[in-house]
Amino acid sequence: MPTTYTLRSPVPTPARHRAHWLEDADFDALTPTTLDEDTTADVAILGGGMTGLWTAYRITEADPRASVVILEAELCGSAASGRNGGQIHSWYESLEQLTTVTGSPEWALRFAQQSADAITEIADMQDSGVLDAGLRLDGWIWTASASAQEEAFDPVLRSCEAAGVSPYRRVDADEIAERTGSRVPYMGIVEERAGTLQPARLCRELRRILINRGVRIYEQSPVTTLTTGDVVTLTTPRARVTAARLLLATNAWAAALPQIARYLYNVESQVLVTEPVPERLDALGWTSGAAICDSQRQVLYYQRTSDGRVQFGRGSGVVVYADRIGARQNYDAGQTPRLLAEFHRIYPTLADVPVARAWTGVVDCNASHLPLCGRLRGASNVVYAVGWNGSGLAQIPAVSHLLASELLDPHDQWWKNPLMESPRRRAVPPEPLRYVGAQLVRSAVCHVTDREIRGERPGIVSRSLSRLVPTLD
Repeated sequence: MPTTYTLRSPVPTPARHRAHWLEDADFDALTPTTLDEDTTADVAILGGGMTGLWTAYRITEADPRASVVILEAELCGSAASGRNGGQIHSWYESLEQLTTVTGSPEWALRFAQQSADAITEIADMQDSGVLDAGLRLDGWIWTASASAQEEAFDPVLRSCEAAGVSPYRRVDADEIAERTGSRVPYMGIVEERAGTLQPARLCRELRRILINRGVRIYEQSPVTTLTTGDVVTLTTPRARVTAARLLLATNAWAAALPQIARYLYNVESQVLVTEPVPERLDALGWTSGAAICDSQRQVLYYQRTSDGRVQFGRGSGVVVYADRIGARQNYDAGQTPRLLAEFHRIYPTLADVPVARAWTGVVDCNASHLPLCGRLRGASNVVYAVGWNGSGLAQIPAVSHLLASELLDPHDQWWKNPLMESPRRRAVPPEPLRYVGAQLVRSAVCHVTDREIRGERPGIVSRSLSRLVPTLD
């Protein structure tokens, strides 16, 4: 029975709140093609971010004859894919969750290895001149800067040891200071075959490659309704696309579909980038492009950019009510002071460095902290992949293999894998309980985080509430 879903369109981002990556990748120079007349395709992809672009790339590799259409409301990569922290590392840190969700240690290890292979793939593509993503494999350093964070790495190291792999090694305060320019984080682990890239540039490069391969990319063409059936119909303001199969790759906006909204909750993440100060960073000994993060619950993630800026981000945990994504999710000014305070805590000698730009991004999360992949109930020709939980630069190209397999029906090595339609899903409460509960939990997490950073013990009520963040445990 055909079903029609009404979809939401992103609120346009003012120029002053666009991610620095988009400016750096010169997105204003792109010439978008809008959908102005009805067309058909073998595969339609709704969403021109990393998920849509990488899956189209896999499809055109597997079957160059397949006709593929991508529909994007703004420009490819202008949403989460071009607004993130630019950190790329493998899925080995999620081996335990992968095992729980797939029910298979073998598949969990395979997905982790595939994500590591994706990093190598991007590096090889860059080295051979296929694309330039600004990739710098200077390592991913996962640190602790408070005693409450010191055991964060232990479960990951145990999972890797049990699986017979060793992608990480421990680092001490001296090595961290040498590689990051800060003495505040004092212990951690490092994955050497990881690092940073320019996410908007990678999206732009994938877009160029796909256009050259004959993929039809229609931008500034928001889809207003999706109708399922023997064929799928996507309606935009001026025309429609009819396709045999559809990939739904809209991240946070997928919550417009009730089947997905049951498992998804959208939260804000805040990012800032400073003016270039390469000499100041050199003086700290911070010369590499390593990806750096810490282990607090409102995770910090930061890097030195290739032009000598500091990019600094933090998961704020602010939940979007009823998934009504609006202007505040482009820039939430109320969260900037907490982000600045953490920047100045980690790098006190840089407290006078001006901020060039700050922005907000929406992160699509779920209890498993792994992507939700499956088919719409009652519409087996509609595949979805959402809920990346803020980690996708290596994970998305890895999972895109299985998405292409599901869309092309090749019955290859990825066919019917256990990440698709995993039975291990936990629904989140309906609104308004979801929002009210999230506000209470977030307040507790902020309190606990602030106390732990100061070396103080939080109260039992705050500790108990902070543990109510959705998980599969």
